Amino acid sequence: MQQIYSVTGMTCQGCVASVQEKLSKIDGVLDVVVDLEKGEATMEVSEFFSSAQLQSALPAKYGIAEKGSVASILASSEEKSKWGQLRPLFLIFTYLFATAFLLNYKDWSTSEAMLDFMGLFYIVFSFFKFLDLKGFPESFRMYDPLAKAIPVYGWVYPFVELILGLMFLMRIRVSIALWVTVIILGITTIGVTRALLGKKTIRCACLGTALNLPMTEATFIENTIMLVMAFLMLLGMI
Repeated sequence: MQQIYSVTGMTCQGCVASVQEKLSKIDGVLDVVVDLEKGEATMEVSEFFSSAQLQSALPAKYGIAEKGSVASILASSEEKSKWGQLRPLFLIFTYLFATAFLLNYKDWSTSEAMLDFMGLFYIVFSFFKFLDLKGFPESFRMYDPLAKAIPVYGWVYPFVELILGLMFLMRIRVSIALWVTVIILGITTIGVTRALLGKKTIRCACLGTALNLPMTEATFIENTIMLVMAFLMLLGMI
């Protein structure tokens, strides 16, 4: 008998292996195939298992529910808690905007404030990626086209962000940093847009894997803000 379950909380192949191992050890489970991109576990079983039975075998970071009505309830619950999940992201953006303003308010320059914001953005976001440098590439390649095509790019990306952050803050080759920003965030935004239009339930890797952030419109907006700033500065409009 086959059963299919929705699984949440997985961010990389290590998570897939962990979920598969735990479920495989349950008596009556004959075979388990876990799909990270779909967020599903397909199981061959000798008897029916409720989601509560399976949940007890998994670590708390993972959620599992039967496909269908139970999964819909789970999705609805996650949607209601979206603000709670995204709260850290909005707090970080508030701090970044406030810091960029305070650094420049006495002798105001919009371009200088924007450069400070962009530098701080990259430094802070790279920090969170470095917290789990091993897990970040797997999460990143779930939606970034370049990371999916060239896996090593996912490993290099946090270092690229760190370097760009220093270039903006130290005003080193700013035009080059702006063009690189347009290219890498443009590519990522394409992937984010595809994920949102495809209504894929995946984790956003913008703050690494240390925080459980869902892929939402907020991810698109944060990239768009940086892209707009970069374009305005390159066009000399600021």
